[in-house]
Amino acid sequence: MPRKYTLLLITVGLVIFADQLSKLGADAVLWPHQSITVIAHYFDITYVRNPGGAFGLFAGADRWMVRPLLLGFSVVAMVIIILVYRSTPADRLLTRLAVSLILGGAVGNLIDRLRFDEVIDFLDVHWYDYHWPAFNLADAAITIGVALLCWDLLFGRPTKR
Repeated sequence: MPRKYTLLLITVGLVIFADQLSKLGADAVLWPHQSITVIAHYFDITYVRNPGGAFGLFAGADRWMVRPLLLGFSVVAMVIIILVYRSTPADRLLTRLAVSLILGGAVGNLIDRLRFDEVIDFLDVHWYDYHWPAFNLADAAITIGVALLCWDLLFGRPTKR
């Protein structure tokens, strides 16, 4: 296996491990909708299960319709992410790290969808009663990966052609 894929395998493995371990912990310790305040008025650990997509999109739709749609979207996205990684030059470390984080997060959430038909979320960021939708470490990895990718595309050195 080319050395270029070491970063991908390590990053994806760490994201999946941390994501699944944290979800296992939340599932073992909390019951649905239970909250533990970490920072009053700003951050709680709140156990929820999301049957829909990002931000609860399609959460109220029929499961028989949503499940294949979300599973199919995940698989297509992962294939595209792998193709992007393959085509990224080995010297573009930030791009490869960003894509690896996105893939790790996608796989982490796909595991939940396959196991439970929904995704476990537990990180609840809010300002008093104004809540951002609950999320998990896989979602955080995807968000950080997208931010790094945007940063690299905007401010990284141009690729030689």
